[in-house]
Amino acid sequence: MLDHLERKNFKSIVTSPHVKGKACFYLHEVDFTIHSKLAMWFGSEAVGISDLAVERAETCVSVPMFGMIESLNLGTSSGIVLYEAMKQRRDYQSKYRMRDKRGKRAAPLPTVMPLKAERA
Repeated sequence: MLDHLERKNFKSIVTSPHVKGKACFYLHEVDFTIHSKLAMWFGSEAVGISDLAVERAETCVSVPMFGMIESLNLGTSSGIVLYEAMKQRRDYQSKYRMRDKRGKRAAPLPTVMPLKAERA
């Protein structure tokens, strides 16, 4: 799977609070708009992320947690990370028509759907 994605020019990001040997950034520090093709890898609570995925990943992302929590379950962590990535990408696409911040739009596209009352 990784070979196929790399041949298609995808960049990989792994998510984990404990990755050894790779720079790990908090979710809000990562720019998810740098690469047009992005693959995100999530590890399970029991096994974690594979060594192969970590080794070949461009970067590591972790969700900041406070208190006694050490990790989040897979559904929660993937939802949080994918939401942030899509929010950044939607914002980028509302401002630019092309990659590398080219083709700036005269008027930004909306990034949220209007409420039902506002549409009428």
